[in-house]
Amino acid sequence: MAIITLTTDLGSKDFYQAALKGSILSILPTATIVDVTHEVPSFNISHAAFVLKNVYPYFPKGTVHLIGIDSVFSQHTKYIALKHKDHFFVGADNGVFSLLFDEKPEEIVELNIMQDLKYLHFPLVDIFVKAATQLAKGAKLKDIGVATDSVEERMLLAPVIERDIIRGSVIYIDTFSNVITNITKELFTKIQRNRDFTLYFRKSETISQLSWHYNEVPEGEKLCLFGISNHLEIAINKGKASGLLGLHLNDIIRVEFHP
Repeated sequence: MAIITLTTDLGSKDFYQAALKGSILSILPTATIVDVTHEVPSFNISHAAFVLKNVYPYFPKGTVHLIGIDSVFSQHTKYIALKHKDHFFVGADNGVFSLLFDEKPEEIVELNIMQDLKYLHFPLVDIFVKAATQLAKGAKLKDIGVATDSVEERMLLAPVIERDIIRGSVIYIDTFSNVITNITKELFTKIQRNRDFTLYFRKSETISQLSWHYNEVPEGEKLCLFGISNHLEIAINKGKASGLLGLHLNDIIRVEFHP
């Protein structure tokens, strides 16, 4: 079974998303197309990387993940395909892959697929589709590109550790307005060492207990927990934490651990 996932900033109002899917099915009618999301904010590669990083491990090995973020033709941007943990990824070498993986991919190629000038401004339905469908049909990376050993590097703001304090920031706000920070469960546990803590945000707001699930507190109460992404979240049970607590992307939060 050939599975191709789509992560793009095309939205759902225009014809672009349908054109992309039609192009895939024209080459590979038996493909199973899965929409990860088409609502990534325009050109926001960090948003796309965070979403796909938390999605792709749930798919079967051999799945092809097509990333359509900031992929418009540019003389300075390469188009690449790569293999990582038996999954394939196709997209523009614009930094998204360095944010998507914690280690170097197993194999990387720069695509050498000839582009139809008709689609010069829409490589998604030309170069990316050709690469993704060939991989889905069983082609090797060496069949569609030339080996390369690196991808464009981008850096995310990392948490700052100061003895008994972790200073983090908001990196994602989901559909439910849950606020996701860049503090991972691994980092939190490492610094915590079974100690009590206080989470500070928006000057006077605090939380001093980790929850296992959202319904652990009464409706309308705030909480923090490690969700499916394994990142520290600030939420309100059946409420919209981002708006009600005034938390936005890049806002700073602080966790202090007590003796």
